[in-house]
Amino acid sequence: MPSPDGTPPRVYLGPVTHSYDVVVVGGGHNALVSAAYLARAGLSVVVLERLGHTGGAAVSVEPFAGLPARLSRYSYLVSLMPEQLMADLDLDVRLASRSTASYTPWVRGERSGGLLVERPEGEATRSSFRELTGGDEEYAAWQAFYAEVGKLAEVVAPTLIQPLPLERDVRALVDERIWDEVVSEPLGRAITARFADDTVRGVVATDALIGTFASMDDASLIQNRCFLYHLIGNGTGEWRVPVGGMGAVTDALARAAVEAGAEIVTGAGVSAITPGADGAEVTWHDGTREHSVTGRRVLSGVAPWVLSILLGEGEDPATKPAGSQLKINFLLDRLPRLASGADPEVAFAGTLHLGEDYSQLETAYAAAAAGRVPDPMPGEVYCHSLTDPSILGEQAGAAHTLTYFGLHTPAALFDADHGARDLAVQRAIASLDAVLDEPIASCVARDADGNPCIEAKVPQDVEKDLAMPGGHIFHGDLEWPWAPNRSRLETPAQQWGVQTQHDSVLLCGSGARRGGAVSGLGGHNAAQAVLAGL
Repeated sequence: MPSPDGTPPRVYLGPVTHSYDVVVVGGGHNALVSAAYLARAGLSVVVLERLGHTGGAAVSVEPFAGLPARLSRYSYLVSLMPEQLMADLDLDVRLASRSTASYTPWVRGERSGGLLVERPEGEATRSSFRELTGGDEEYAAWQAFYAEVGKLAEVVAPTLIQPLPLERDVRALVDERIWDEVVSEPLGRAITARFADDTVRGVVATDALIGTFASMDDASLIQNRCFLYHLIGNGTGEWRVPVGGMGAVTDALARAAVEAGAEIVTGAGVSAITPGADGAEVTWHDGTREHSVTGRRVLSGVAPWVLSILLGEGEDPATKPAGSQLKINFLLDRLPRLASGADPEVAFAGTLHLGEDYSQLETAYAAAAAGRVPDPMPGEVYCHSLTDPSILGEQAGAAHTLTYFGLHTPAALFDADHGARDLAVQRAIASLDAVLDEPIASCVARDADGNPCIEAKVPQDVEKDLAMPGGHIFHGDLEWPWAPNRSRLETPAQQWGVQTQHDSVLLCGSGARRGGAVSGLGGHNAAQAVLAGL
């Protein structure tokens, strides 16, 4: 029987002892990566997961009653997980490339069309740019910019599973211009200097705003860091579809950990971590009674803000992260027709951009910062079933999934106005309808109870479901994947970017310096720090 939320049961109630080499708090994908690496190295490992299943945000579920479609409920694509990590753990996972990188419908006066970016780019991409802009200059600028970003990615990507390099050492290997544009100055300056077309500018900018609430000119550069992480995965930045859904990735990780000898305990709500002279004690509750276990090292897969509470340091509302996303999962009887006349199986095969012209993104940010739900709502749509029909089960070929991810929808919007959630969903659907030749509602399937197959998640839902503070999908603002030049890199934990204030407690989740997204980097790097330090 599936769990109450539709995920498959993954309960491994091994003979929990009172002492382990490593206790891992949380059972998300990073925690499972750590457990697998450490158990393979011969250490005794136990994973304590609060929910009734492992996987965290990287799970597949059947959310619609009576229908077999397995949707990636929260996380939905894979880019940053290193191929070396997957090989190290012998993961039986296939990541499929999407035939379309992106499609962006546009309207200019009486003219309309769509900007198509193929994978790999070919003559149709060049022609699509020419149709939008009237010449070849913008596509040449696009090719030049991404070639330079690609060289930056080739330098940074290999360092992600190595001890932290210093900033100056990475900078020495990168062209000065692209370093300044991506790392030193607000990204908006480079985008507006490099590109002239509002739509093209917006397509570039969106990678800086996934789960990140910022103007493109924000002096904090959080948009730059988000952009970098979205473009460096395995040196290519390609985002791929996990065949079988996101749950296939975490199922494989759980198997790898258990087969290596790790114990996984679900339904184990950790309430306290108490560091000591030679390790730390972890207190947890199984719903009936309290337990405690000690570890020479404790790895935290929970957000650093939550870890502070578990360490008894108190809850500081001022430092609580705040997420910014609207996720809507649809199940469709068929793909809708587009107003541009484009083939839906091409347009929906990649990232379909909606209301994401550069000017629209900045206007939406200003509206949300002022406490208003953006109108139009910027967002993007993905149809995973075009790349991986297997997630539809017996409906393969007769239905399609659709995932919408909305930008500039910070948690504060939904705290301030209880009606904002419904309004945001309405405006997201309106943004989609605006580029269609028929309303999306006419294509939405009905579940066994006759309800439309639509599931929406705002940051508050993510926090409630997964205990991610503020619903922040990265556990907090992303950091540069290198160390500042004056960093202390004396201990293995510092060298791998997983340190806390306690020597026996390390970060292994998205809150580690090179965390964020479904990458396994936090888990890999914490495991390496443990192996170097024990």
